[in-house]
Amino acid sequence: LNSNPSLRSTPLSSLLSLERSLSSVGLSRPSIGRILDMCLLLLTSDPLPPVNFLLHEVTLPFPHLPLSLTRCPRLLVSSVPTQLRPTLLFLTSLGLVLNSHNTLLLVSDVENTLKPKINFLQSLGFDEPEVNRMVVRSPGLLTLSVENNMSPKAEFFLVEMEGDLEELKRFPQYFSFSLEKKIKPRHRALVEYGVQIAILKGVKD
Repeated sequence: LNSNPSLRSTPLSSLLSLERSLSSVGLSRPSIGRILDMCLLLLTSDPLPPVNFLLHEVTLPFPHLPLSLTRCPRLLVSSVPTQLRPTLLFLTSLGLVLNSHNTLLLVSDVENTLKPKINFLQSLGFDEPEVNRMVVRSPGLLTLSVENNMSPKAEFFLVEMEGDLEELKRFPQYFSFSLEKKIKPRHRALVEYGVQIAILKGVKD
């Protein structure tokens, strides 16, 4: 509260009511403080509809709620009918099963954030079922920037590493590695020492 003036102007009764609601889903007082610090909109929002959505539509186990909410406080202020439910439908259409580690994807915009990543992977030559399997294997793909992350890594893999799309399909986690800190140095080392192994095995090992 001391570091956030807007919290000090909120009626104590409202803060206590909100604290009780958040405590009831397993959040500790320090976690509640961090969530409020990151997401002040919660002071004027009802957290129960998103919580019920996570429990009953996402079917997130109750003990997993605290981790899901602390990883992504925006879940608590997102509209169920206009944001969370449509995004859930899109993600499940890909075959993705949501858990406390990837529920943060629910706050992403389907048209402007999620679909461009799917379209980019298809533009590389993967068909729809292949892309879906890649996303299921590595949901983190949907959190990456196409322009700043996926595109330069794909170009390096296909041009510099002369990689095969089949390898990329089997190991989509390639995109989660740092291009400058891991992918390029590992590739240079393999080339320098003339090591002949599967391209992505050299990156991930």
